[in-house]
Amino acid sequence: MSRSRTSSSGGVLVVLTGPSGAGKSTLVARARARLDNVGFSVSYTTRPPREGEQEGVHYHFVDAARFDALEAEGAFLESAIVHGNRYGTHRGQVEAAVARGEIILLDVDVQGARTVRATGVDAAYIFILPPSVDHLSRRLRSRGTDTEDVIAGRLAIAESEMAEAHTFDHRVLNDDLDRAADEFVAILRREADRRID
Repeated sequence: MSRSRTSSSGGVLVVLTGPSGAGKSTLVARARARLDNVGFSVSYTTRPPREGEQEGVHYHFVDAARFDALEAEGAFLESAIVHGNRYGTHRGQVEAAVARGEIILLDVDVQGARTVRATGVDAAYIFILPPSVDHLSRRLRSRGTDTEDVIAGRLAIAESEMAEAHTFDHRVLNDDLDRAADEFVAILRREADRRID
């Protein structure tokens, strides 16, 4: 697969969602390896870091009091409670990245995508679909990071989220990683090109 790079493109916010375990992180990594101007919005969260996660790289890890203060200031473009933890996207960081001409990826759940859409912000919305719920179940278990109760909860949420996939601008079925990555990158290029002045 060739590594083609973008030239100077328009900045765009891309709201990315899909069930936990659908392969969003892998597709984002592939896109960032192939396109120069792809950035990733680092969300704020009250959940503790998982093994290997770094502050400011994977998330901004904050306590509930700090999260409350940011929310009260109106700092978040969207915020949500997911699996009992709070997540928020810093509005200023996203706006600055788009102004620099970046394709800025925002990985949120369906609830977060709805919230961003309701703000009226110019964005493209992409839903990543797993091949099946059974495949998703196997992938979540293979991570070895969650209890069976947490996995059952994630699978129940996944089914309800997948029912809303048709409301997104683009849907990418992650049944073959190379094909899905090609499709994902092509969508990002088209969305950026649409916003060139």
